Amino acid sequence: MKVLISEHLVDELASRVRQVAPMCAVVPVTREGEVQGKIDGAEVFLLHWDVSREGFRRLIADTPSLRWVHTASAGVNHVLFPLLTESDILLTNASGVFNIPIAETVLAYMLAVTKRLPEFWDQQQAHRWHKLELRELRGLTAGVVGLGDIGTEVARLARVFGMRVVATKRHPEKGAEAADLVLSPERLPDLLAQSDFVIITVPLTRETRYLIDAQALAQMKKSAWLINIARGAIVDESALVEALQEERIGGACLDVFEEEPLSEDSPLWGLPGVVITPHNSWSSSRLQEREVELFLENLRRYVTGKPLLNVVNKRAGY
Repeated sequence: MKVLISEHLVDELASRVRQVAPMCAVVPVTREGEVQGKIDGAEVFLLHWDVSREGFRRLIADTPSLRWVHTASAGVNHVLFPLLTESDILLTNASGVFNIPIAETVLAYMLAVTKRLPEFWDQQQAHRWHKLELRELRGLTAGVVGLGDIGTEVARLARVFGMRVVATKRHPEKGAEAADLVLSPERLPDLLAQSDFVIITVPLTRETRYLIDAQALAQMKKSAWLINIARGAIVDESALVEALQEERIGGACLDVFEEEPLSEDSPLWGLPGVVITPHNSWSSSRLQEREVELFLENLRRYVTGKPLLNVVNKRAGY
């Protein structure tokens, strides 16, 4: 059996794969999806985000023996093309790997807003000494849109800071311990109306594309901030720009965008009350080790016939 792995991970993973599955041969794959060796008998592919979408599509078409793809990302919208979704290939993701760094980034956003750090940084550049009225997170409401792995970690940290947490979840009864109030997705307007921070943590699917549109933004408090660390297309960017320009919401902290990199002429760059980071909330020096350990655990399960972790429902998109 052969395991296909992005070429830059081969040196680190080859010996560890053989420890888990001595019968496995590791075959490198380039950024363009080209296999550096014979592809016959390849059953497993560890898909890192450096492999192009088109290269991955071509590899799927050229590898009829493929049985399992593990993607190093939590979101899978970028790989759900018909050739994969209509096949019998198992798809697993890296859900759980990114919880800590992303949740800490969300807390950093909320602290920066309540402590008005961007304004203090501007004053520092201007050599201006001027005190500002600040707020506490304690007692504010964090609205978590999508109480999955990342959303649950956000909720946990928010409650440590004394915040009230309201969340949406497809099956509300399964998230009751993670938040003060868990609502079905249909009750999103209730969450929006009472939240001081609306935090987007749902995956991008057909149902969640433009979930936060002009109507949803109108349901938010005028003082509320929108935080998006999920996928850019969950928010209608043009509607968000209008809401910010007209000061109908307090502001936005955005790590993801419909098109990345964000265009230099996007109005979001120059709007007051906007914090922009370059799809970087996941970053951590400990990330790759978590990714590797998850893949190796699933490889152990694969070769012994046990159920895999993080199996994606390809039709649902998560």
